[in-house]
Amino acid sequence: MKNKKSTLENKTIAIIGLGYVGLPLAVEFSKKFKVHGFDINAQRISQLKIGIDSTLEIEERKLKYAIKNYKLSLTNDVKEIQGANIFIVTVPTPIDKNKKPDLTPLLNASKMIATLLKKNDIVVYESTVYPGATEEFCIPILEEFSKKKFNRDFFVGYSPERINPGDKKHTLSRIQKITSGSNKETALLIDKIYSSIITAGTYMAPSIKVAEAAKVIENSQRDINIAFVNELSKIFNLLKIDTNDVLDAASTKWNFLNFRPGLVGGHCIGVDPYYLAQKAQEVGYNPEIILAGRRINDSMGKYVATEVVKLMLRKKIEICDSKVLILGFTFKENCPDIRNTRVIDIYDELIDFNIKVDIYDPLASAQEVKNEYNLQILNQEPTGQYSVVILAVAHKEFFKLNIKALAKKGIVYDVKGLLSKKISNSRL
Repeated sequence: MKNKKSTLENKTIAIIGLGYVGLPLAVEFSKKFKVHGFDINAQRISQLKIGIDSTLEIEERKLKYAIKNYKLSLTNDVKEIQGANIFIVTVPTPIDKNKKPDLTPLLNASKMIATLLKKNDIVVYESTVYPGATEEFCIPILEEFSKKKFNRDFFVGYSPERINPGDKKHTLSRIQKITSGSNKETALLIDKIYSSIITAGTYMAPSIKVAEAAKVIENSQRDINIAFVNELSKIFNLLKIDTNDVLDAASTKWNFLNFRPGLVGGHCIGVDPYYLAQKAQEVGYNPEIILAGRRINDSMGKYVATEVVKLMLRKKIEICDSKVLILGFTFKENCPDIRNTRVIDIYDELIDFNIKVDIYDPLASAQEVKNEYNLQILNQEPTGQYSVVILAVAHKEFFKLNIKALAKKGIVYDVKGLLSKKISNSRL
């Protein structure tokens, strides 16, 4: 990087996208640098400015303190971030209805940043992509719309996000961060910038492609392991063996990987394998294990619903017009994120049996669920009784409920395998 000092002085950072990844990053960086947090959602910005974070990643008092005492500003006006010299992109990278990577938010962010680029600016991508996407798609857009030359006028890095929504133990600064850059000096500078806030340390990958690949296999590996235990749960159910009992016994060996069966949704584990599969297919390889894992995990919602209906038949419960309560709608526990939740699969399958289904989730936004899935959920604890209660998501609030009292016919199906056997009749 010619004529550029490897110093952290006078750096201004713009974080593009203030969701689960971008907001914690903006708050943490603002302790060290001047930070502009940018999001195209004006309502989101308005809420954040008064301390309200709908993702629940940053507490109200901490967010207000950062805005007042640190160097943090929040905006949806592009003009207010044009003075930045480091742009960090944290927009979502979803899949479309055909389960193909949708890079639209990433490419739109790149176009916007390109109009702001100045000599020696750096763009760092954190959004999950397949290996090569930054160089094949993002950099050409930056060059085209900025009229500047890559690795001469501006520079690029990739540092994959590792945020675990709802996890208050493994927070941003406590998770080791992978960094990379488009040349050696850029890589060193980017690593130094992240090192200033990541107490767990950083790992500088040898290239952007390596960093991209590392991220996408992290979640693909978890997906495959969960698919394995989900398949085991189906086998052990036929053998009338409790899967959790088997896993507890097996986990006494020092090198056993203690994954548990369950629904696999969200914007990471349920999505990232498709990014890797897409790239593999582009180069002529059919990723059999990766896609098999996805098929198994995507089938689990329907499987749970079918098992519930079988339980009802054994109990001689009338199926048509019976009432079932699903506890939880978000994709994981203690988190309000409803993106790619697989609880919807349980709901859809039960509805096909003409079962009346209520969903109670104190964390999910009822309006967001209505907009995204055209469903009306309950945010207040239900007072009636149901033929079956399904614990689909392990929100801590649910363990305070008298679940047995809600199930008038005594059927409680525990997807998470966390309830005592005195409460649940069956588990995944």
